[in-house]
Amino acid sequence: MVMKDFSLRQPSSNDDIPPQGSARYWQQCQRLYTFQPIYQVSGKLLAIELLTAVTHPAAPEQRLSPEHYFGALEIGQRLDVVFDQLSQLAQWGAFFRGGEVVASVNIDGPTLMAIQGHMAIRRLIARLPWVRFELTEHHVLPQEEMVAQMPELGPLWLDDFGSGMANFSALTELKYDYIKLSRELFILLRKTEEGRNLFSMLLALINRYCNGVIVEGVETEEEWQMVRASPAMAAQGYFFSRPVPFSELTRLAMQLP
Repeated sequence: MVMKDFSLRQPSSNDDIPPQGSARYWQQCQRLYTFQPIYQVSGKLLAIELLTAVTHPAAPEQRLSPEHYFGALEIGQRLDVVFDQLSQLAQWGAFFRGGEVVASVNIDGPTLMAIQGHMAIRRLIARLPWVRFELTEHHVLPQEEMVAQMPELGPLWLDDFGSGMANFSALTELKYDYIKLSRELFILLRKTEEGRNLFSMLLALINRYCNGVIVEGVETEEEWQMVRASPAMAAQGYFFSRPVPFSELTRLAMQLP
C-alpha cells in the first residue's frame, strides 16, 4: 500500500498558510510517533502506547491537538495513518515478541469498522499479534458482531473511561480486555477522601467487565501508591515517563525498582 503524503511544501509566506480550522491546514500537518510505558502495579512493564505528535510546517515547534487533527481527516486518510502507525510498530517486532509486552494504538469506531474492507491493514495486523487497539471515546462504538468478523484485531481496549461517551453504557457494548480510566476522572476522584473511597469501588465495578483497569494520569509517587493500593491492574503517566521517541524503546525498564 502506498502511503499518502499529508505534508505539503513549506509555505513561503503567511499568505500561503490556510486557516487552522480548514481541511487544507490539517492535511499539511506532519506526524511524529512517540510512546509512553504502562506498568502493572507489580512494577512489570505491561505495554507501551503509541502516541502521535502533530505539527504544522509553519510552526514546527508548536504541538497541535491530535484529536483535532484526526477529526479533520476523512476515513481514507485515517486508514493511511493507521497503516503508518502499524508500520512503525512493525519495526520493533523483536522487542515485543521477546519481552512479552504489547503495544496499544488509539482508533475511533468508524475507522475500526473501515478496516474491515482494507485488506492491506488486516494483513499487517495479522503479523502483529502483540498490537492492541484502544477505542477512543469520541465516536459511537462498533457493534460486537461486526468486530467478531475481524478476528485478527485481537483483544480490544477502551480508552478514557469516564470521559464523554466512554461511560457505563460502553461497558456492555463490547467485551474489552483492558479499560483505561481517564486522567480527568482520576484527578477528580483523588481530590477528596470521598472521591478516593469511590475510586476503589469504581475500579472494582469496572473489573467485572474486563480483565483489568489501567489508570491514566499518574504523576507522583503518592498517586502511584494510591493506584497500587486499589483494584487497578496497571498505570500510565508522567511519573513513569513523558512521551519519548522509539529510539529509546530498548532502554525501557522492564521492571520498576
